[in-house]
Amino acid sequence: MVAAAQHPNIELMTYSEVTKVSGYIGNFTVTVKQKPKYVDWEACTGCGTCIEKCPTKKVADEFNFGMGKRTAIHKLFAQAVPGKPYIDAENCLKLTKDKCGVCEKVCPTNSINFKDVAVYKELEIGAIVMATGYDQFEWKQAYGEYGYGKYPDVISGLEFERLVSAGGPTGGHIIRPSDGTEPKNIAFIKCVGSRDDTKGKSYCSRACCMYTAKHAYQVKTKIEDSEAYVFYMDVRTAGKNYEEFYQRALNAGAKYIRGRVSKIYPRGDKLILKSEDTLLGRAIEVEADMVVLATAMVPSADATELAKKIGFSVDKDGWFQEAHPKLQPVETFAAGVYLAGTCQGPKDIPDTVAQASGAAVKVLGLFSKTELATEPMVSEVDITKCSGCGLCVPICPYNAISLKELNERGGHGHGPFTRQVAQVNSSLCQGCGACIPACRTLALNLKGFTNDQLVSEVDTLCL
Repeated sequence: MVAAAQHPNIELMTYSEVTKVSGYIGNFTVTVKQKPKYVDWEACTGCGTCIEKCPTKKVADEFNFGMGKRTAIHKLFAQAVPGKPYIDAENCLKLTKDKCGVCEKVCPTNSINFKDVAVYKELEIGAIVMATGYDQFEWKQAYGEYGYGKYPDVISGLEFERLVSAGGPTGGHIIRPSDGTEPKNIAFIKCVGSRDDTKGKSYCSRACCMYTAKHAYQVKTKIEDSEAYVFYMDVRTAGKNYEEFYQRALNAGAKYIRGRVSKIYPRGDKLILKSEDTLLGRAIEVEADMVVLATAMVPSADATELAKKIGFSVDKDGWFQEAHPKLQPVETFAAGVYLAGTCQGPKDIPDTVAQASGAAVKVLGLFSKTELATEPMVSEVDITKCSGCGLCVPICPYNAISLKELNERGGHGHGPFTRQVAQVNSSLCQGCGACIPACRTLALNLKGFTNDQLVSEVDTLCL
């Protein structure tokens, strides 16, 4: 992240969002909204004085999943790039009640600007790489049997990751969220939301097996005389040295139990997990101090909307759809738009880095050419037949059709006049043919598959 921020050819636009994308390969126009930060990052040195003096110190820290507190002016996390704070407008006393203003008074560089507003920028872009990541499966609503809203010691894998992190809310000490004591028995449940048709997620999230093995190993090495129970369906270790890492967790003493947990309930200050051991063929109960859920990866909340803005599709689960799973794994049906990472589907870090490298090479290959090869079988418009009704425009999934004004001469004493006709951008058209049946005047044809060609083919077959 630091290398990207310091690179002379990279402009990093943080705390921003894309609001509009138009154009086509080599000629995209992207509108970016830069949200108000209320801090002038050009002048700010990141000294942290404002953070130390801010009186609003009881805001739940989103990065630590509410397990820690933060101030109204803060950095999202310790290693954030750039390492400069911004003001949370919803919790700032100055912005909500016109009180306080301590940060403005103590700032040595006069960087605080409470009158900051959103700024919109238009960028001329040649290619787009989608790397929007994933969200965590909302297990709390889906798995009530695991104690939603009842048991604070039932947490997700990401929450456990913050507990064992040296930069986390506990400084790397594993504690029970309910009372702050050190747990001795910790149960891990895999495939929470993954490979579960009853919850609508039939796919495997891929990374869960390995990070659960890591968590179980950390429990065995960080907590003396501890027990780590891992409930699993299958253990999938497909990457290089993954199997060896899994064996390392087993050798450290992690106990793997093949079976799904059906229910979690309290007994005293412990949590009881009802399950089965399918290898032994009997029901079991396990007593634990804390339960960690390996929750599924799901597409980002606004992934589908963003895909529509740019002009490509998503699959049945909401992941960005690649042009071909084997031959074009980093490309989309929208020319000039490429995919990297978990926006396309669940991946671990090595797979994400490999795909990002592939997307970068595709962009460089595109920019290295003076001419662009396009799809030969694209739609074309016969303007003599087109009525300008515009029915084909919303039908096109690639936003390749638009209406244009056509100036024509009038006949039989009539003067010149203007009418609308459809036009096809051949750089965007992928030759899907969806627009053909929508045209009521038969003005649209697909090159290579025109109406005359298809009729001739049928006539020949019928001879």
